[in-house]
Amino acid sequence: MRTPAAMTLGMVLAPCGLLLDLTATLAPGWRLLKGFLDEPRDTALFQGLWDMCREQSSQERQCGQTDRWSYFAAEPVRVARALMVTSLATTALGLLLATLGVRCWQDEPHLLLAGLSGVVLFAAGLLSLIPVAWYNHFLSDRDVLPAPPPPVTAQVSYSLVLGYLGSCLLLLGGFSLALSLAPWCEGRCRRRKVPPAQPRRGSISTVYVNWPDPALPPAIKYYSAGQHRPRPAEPGAASKPKVGFPMPRPPPKAYTNPAADGLDGEAAPGGSSRSTRPCHSSLPCDSDL
Repeated sequence: MRTPAAMTLGMVLAPCGLLLDLTATLAPGWRLLKGFLDEPRDTALFQGLWDMCREQSSQERQCGQTDRWSYFAAEPVRVARALMVTSLATTALGLLLATLGVRCWQDEPHLLLAGLSGVVLFAAGLLSLIPVAWYNHFLSDRDVLPAPPPPVTAQVSYSLVLGYLGSCLLLLGGFSLALSLAPWCEGRCRRRKVPPAQPRRGSISTVYVNWPDPALPPAIKYYSAGQHRPRPAEPGAASKPKVGFPMPRPPPKAYTNPAADGLDGEAAPGGSSRSTRPCHSSLPCDSDL
């Protein structure tokens, strides 16, 4: 597996930030003083956290100058010493965790260690940014950072710029490595997610009612041979019992034809002219006469 781009970016920016912060902490170049009256015009005094150096164009730089204004006893200088050293130690710890977490010599990185190293490096960037910004805020304040009176001017020196750059690189590198916590948390949540064994019970405000389907009349009438026919029974449906009682039907009526009766009388044997009619229950038969 290739190392993710975010981890690679963090592993590049973090060592660069450590190198810049180390240079800013040790180099005597946080503040530059110029314009001394009793000294040559090109004389410059570089003040740092641990040492002060004097420089002239005609001479080499001379460090270890005497602190005549109690500069090292100022609160921003003492706080900057403590925070910068703490930031360097924290950065070293973060790089160690990042090396064990990214572990380019193996196929899979350790996401948790890589993410924790990003958090540590981000905290180291904050620890170095706070003293640099605080020192820059009181740079020209002679009550907080003692300096000779005017016309001596106080200017930003190179160590302060390196401190800003190192802090920003540590913040970016730590943030890039901290992004490794996102896939780790995602995989952790997937393993913890277990499907429920039982269906979820409805709350009090949720009521499920199974309403029966309403009996709707058929929308289509069935016709056959000009008459209404009952709706055909659906397959598989049980036959319903018939409801009601049979209606009485009247007996059938008999009708006679006189012409047919006369012809029947002539053809009767024995010369009898009486016609024979069919005997019905509603009329008297010939045998009864």
